[in-house]
Amino acid sequence: MKISPSKEHLFNLFFLIITFFAAFLIIFLLFGIFLILFKESFPAMQRFGFLNFILSSSWDPVKELFGGAIPLFGTLITSFLALIVAVPIALGIAVFITEVAPKAFKEIIGMAIELLAAIPSIIYGMWGLFTLAPLQAKYVEPFLQKTLGKLPLLGKLFSGTPLGIDLFTASLILSIMIIPFTASVARDAFQIVPSVLKESAYGIGATKWEVIKDVVFPYCKLGILGGIGLSLGRALGETMAVAFVLGNLNQFPTSLFSATATVTVKLANEFTEAEKDIHLAALFYLAFLLFLMSFTILALGKYFTERIKTK
Repeated sequence: MKISPSKEHLFNLFFLIITFFAAFLIIFLLFGIFLILFKESFPAMQRFGFLNFILSSSWDPVKELFGGAIPLFGTLITSFLALIVAVPIALGIAVFITEVAPKAFKEIIGMAIELLAAIPSIIYGMWGLFTLAPLQAKYVEPFLQKTLGKLPLLGKLFSGTPLGIDLFTASLILSIMIIPFTASVARDAFQIVPSVLKESAYGIGATKWEVIKDVVFPYCKLGILGGIGLSLGRALGETMAVAFVLGNLNQFPTSLFSATATVTVKLANEFTEAEKDIHLAALFYLAFLLFLMSFTILALGKYFTERIKTK
C-alpha cells in the first residue's frame, strides 16, 4: 500500500520525536537525580559545610553530629584494595584470551567472564558471609598473621583478631566482582591493536612476551585505564556484597582485619532508621558525594575507552 507524502512526513516526525525523547530521557533522569540529591542534602551542607563534613569522623544521631570521613575513607580504601587484586588478574585473563588461548578456549572463557558479571551482588555477599569469611577467619588470616604479620612495618597491616568480617574479605569480594569489567574492557582494547604492528614485531624476532609488553600494552594503555576507571566506579557504588562482610563499624580501620563502613553500607543500614531531618540530610549528603565521585570516575573511564577507539 502506497503512503501519501504528507502521511510519510508525519510518520517520520513522530518517529523522530519518540527517539529524541528516549535518547534524552537518560540525561533528564541523571540531571533529576543530581537535583534531588543536592536538594535533600542541602540542610546538611549548610550546617556542616564541605571540609568539616568530609574531615569529621563523628557520627552521632543522638547529638546530631555527622561527618563523612570514615565512610568516605572506607569506600576509597576497599575500592583501592580491590583494584590491587583485580587488575593484574583481569589483565592476565585479557592477554590469555587475545594472545595465547586457542580459539575454542577464547569463547568458553569469554562466556564465563560475562556470566560472572551477571551474578547479582547479593549472591556474592551471601557467598562471602557463609563461605569466604569462615575460611578467611580459620585459615587465611591466621596464616598471614604468622608469616607477613611478623615483618617490620608491613606486619601492622595484619594485626588484630582474624574474624573474617573485615576490610580484607570485603576487598576480596569486590575484586572478584570487578574482574569481569576490567577483563572485558582490556580484551576489547587488545583486539583493536593493528595486526600489522604485532606482525612487524614478530618479523624482527620478538617473542610473544616482548610483543605483549612492548606493542600491545603501550598501544592499549588508555583502554586499560578506562577499564580500571569503569571497574572503580562499580566498586565505589557496590552495596549488598560489602554490607555482608565489612562489619559496618564507624571507625577508621587500623589493619586489613578491621571492620569499618562504606558510604553505601551506611546508607543501606541507616536510611530506614533516620528519624531526624538532619540525620536524613547527612545520609543524602553522603549519597551526593558518592554520586559525584562515581560520576567523575566513570566519565574519565569512558573518555579513555573512547580515546583508544579513535586511534
